[in-house]
Amino acid sequence: MAIAGFLIEIFAATMLLLFAVRLVRTGIERRFGALFQSLLTRHSNTFVAGGAGMVLATILQSSAAVTVLLTGFAAAGMVSFGLALAGVLGADLGAALVIQVLSYDLGWLQPVLLALGGWLYLKSDRANVRLIGRIVLGIAFILVSLQFLRDAVDPIRESAFLPAIAGYLESDYFSAFIVGAVLAFVMHSSVATILMCVTLVQIGAIPFAAGLSLVLGANLGSAFIPIWLTRDLTVSARRIPLANLLLRGSAALVMLIVVNVTGTHQTLMVAGAGQSLILAHIGFNLAVFVLATGFVNWMERPMALLLPEPEVKAHAMDHFSDALSPLNDPSVSGANVAMSSVRHELLQMVTQVERMFRPVLDIYEQDDSDAISALWQQDERVNAQLTEIRRFVARLPRQNMNKAQIKAARGLVEYAIRLEAAGDVVSNRMTRTAQIKHTERTDFSAQGWKELKDLHAAVLASFSLARHVLLVDDMDCARRLVLDKAEVKRLSRNSRKAHLKRLERGQTESFASSDLHLETLRAMRDLHGHIAAIAYPILYQSGQVLETRLVMEMDNETVED
Repeated sequence: MAIAGFLIEIFAATMLLLFAVRLVRTGIERRFGALFQSLLTRHSNTFVAGGAGMVLATILQSSAAVTVLLTGFAAAGMVSFGLALAGVLGADLGAALVIQVLSYDLGWLQPVLLALGGWLYLKSDRANVRLIGRIVLGIAFILVSLQFLRDAVDPIRESAFLPAIAGYLESDYFSAFIVGAVLAFVMHSSVATILMCVTLVQIGAIPFAAGLSLVLGANLGSAFIPIWLTRDLTVSARRIPLANLLLRGSAALVMLIVVNVTGTHQTLMVAGAGQSLILAHIGFNLAVFVLATGFVNWMERPMALLLPEPEVKAHAMDHFSDALSPLNDPSVSGANVAMSSVRHELLQMVTQVERMFRPVLDIYEQDDSDAISALWQQDERVNAQLTEIRRFVARLPRQNMNKAQIKAARGLVEYAIRLEAAGDVVSNRMTRTAQIKHTERTDFSAQGWKELKDLHAAVLASFSLARHVLLVDDMDCARRLVLDKAEVKRLSRNSRKAHLKRLERGQTESFASSDLHLETLRAMRDLHGHIAAIAYPILYQSGQVLETRLVMEMDNETVED
């Protein structure tokens, strides 16, 4: 019974730790997603990109999350192979630094974080404040889970069970390496796995040598996580996590063999056992980052040979019509395959509109006719995509489709129409507003420009959510997308009120740019409405939203009045 109780307590502490890490990661992704995308995609130097990846992994407490983000950006053509791989290597180092912070005894901070996080999450109606409360609660739960882990292990340290396992792992370092790799992959978190190992070493439950083998194995296992999570992306994107696995996994295996064959464990004991294990983990990832980052661009060609692009998909991204050509006649491929093809092309439309919208505020700052012409060309591509989708769906064999499939196909065409309208908002309304601004030599006020940039970032954050909802019909993400729509409306409304107050104060810049400011607010709000439209069919189907907010049944006397 003692063993069963011990295993249940360990399992409970581990599940709480995993939940807490995920709570922090998802909260930060949702709150600061657009900022992350900007940090990860605007650099051209590999070491700078690696530094950005390190910072983001430190914030997200997950190198796998940053790897998946970068792989997605690479799939959308926003970042090159070399920069993405450098960011991934930096993320591995950032996740190692997180372990150092979380390993400190912060028990005194638990009640403070629980109280603050709970108050922010439960007492605020603002989505951003609730997300910050979610993050604070997640950090508090991490500290609580680590305390649970210590308390669960402490009673059996002197028993024969734990020393036997610890002795076996110390004597068979390769088995310990495999156990660490499996734990990291199954838990889907290297941070949680290594924190658990550090905690066990700190309290003396397992020796330092066994802990080191476990941690090195966790480095290998965590490199498998993004490979699994990105298995459905394009071949070119999947080369990035595979390259990281080869670099990180081979380095971990080499260090495992060198340390255990030469018996140099004691030389790594520069402090206490737990702290030395953390420093060894940080040093390992720092060495991989420094040695490999300068050569990441050279790995693109070998990875292309190792994971070649299938011939049938060689031009799928460049020639939209190929994917919806007569060779892929929907009457031959079947309704389900045809619907998947439409979703794939809609993903490309979402990405295309995002590429148009991302630099639009730069056109407001600089009078760049070439940039505007590029946006017009991109909008023509979006229009062509809509035309092809309409033609493709029109050829669907409706006699072989049920009502749900026909309704879904109609909904996808309607979303394609909304995406085309979103492209028009950027290429027509916003570029025209920017041209008027330059023609009239008008400038926004400093506060007004900041409000527009904040709204732009909020809209950008919804593109990745829209892609996810389009792929998997995720109910939670659909709800989040609609909540973001309310947040965008709030930001727009607050900016409009602040702008009117500046007019009341007689601020010259606000008078000159009033029409431009208000038109830009309306344009970004309308664009976000088009992007978020993908969420409504899912929410309607599950009864999460109503067709109208009007009161349909009223008292007869009230109507007569």
